[in-house]
Amino acid sequence: MRAALYDRYGPPEVLYEGTAPKPVAGPGEVLVRVHATSVNGGELLGRAGRVRLVTGLTGRGFPKRIGLDFTGEVAALGSAMPGLALGDRVWGVMSRTFGSAAEFVAVRPRQFALAPAGLDLVEAAALPVGTTAITALRDKARLKPGERLLVRGASGGVGNIAVQLGRAYGAHVTALARAANLDLVRELGADEAFDYTTTGAAGLGPFDVVLDTVGTELSAYRRLLAPGGRMVSIAFDIDHVVSSVSYILASTAFGSRRVRFFSGRPTHRLFADLTEYVERGALRPVVDAVHPLADIAAAHRALEAGGVRGKHVIRIGQT
Repeated sequence: MRAALYDRYGPPEVLYEGTAPKPVAGPGEVLVRVHATSVNGGELLGRAGRVRLVTGLTGRGFPKRIGLDFTGEVAALGSAMPGLALGDRVWGVMSRTFGSAAEFVAVRPRQFALAPAGLDLVEAAALPVGTTAITALRDKARLKPGERLLVRGASGGVGNIAVQLGRAYGAHVTALARAANLDLVRELGADEAFDYTTTGAAGLGPFDVVLDTVGTELSAYRRLLAPGGRMVSIAFDIDHVVSSVSYILASTAFGSRRVRFFSGRPTHRLFADLTEYVERGALRPVVDAVHPLADIAAAHRALEAGGVRGKHVIRIGQT
């Protein structure tokens, strides 16, 4: 089958379209014909080899695969599964490894759910990362109606969904993004939107919840929290890993304004919740660009350049 591969760590240009063995759905697994995937920040770091010291991964095992989330259709069932049939439209995420930038993936039911009815599966690939925003705002921060929410990186893949969810949860949403993307975040539901290049942390606050998708200046943004406020970071400064992680741990042990960090492992229930939000009109996909699999290097290059409006999506299928 066709798949995105790389034979060494490096810049986006190490990625290429090659071939890999087609997976087989074993007992309790589902084979999904992939329609699309998207490019996520963690994949950029993994491809570049910049998280080896954090994860313990080495350069052995090339060629490596890429791709975390997926949308597609059920192509085969490894065993009978009530409520699931061939051709069902699904979306989900790989569990312990990359590899969804390929024609097929074999996954377990806990890793996916039925995709929203009527939503194009290529556009839908911009939304699986929404499980991270749900976990951050609903489960970790416990955002309440009327609270003040700040979203850093508000036009990015997770950030744009967080803005939409903040509106759905009844919060007052303040968004930080590039000047060119302020119109987008306001359209998505931000009550206030500021250019982060001209408005720093000192000019903002206070907030009940801060969602940080950037990972830098954690202490500055933590100071914006009102008493009892909660800050959730889904990124850390890769150039200062030890100090970033130490700061997060210290904030948990000392003081009431805690910084929470988590590495999402979405479940079937989270994907089902995501589907429900879309079907009732609370969320919509925001796609910056759609790239064919052969141009996956260009998609990685575009995300690394910054300034994205939503997600860069990789079309796998021909339709």
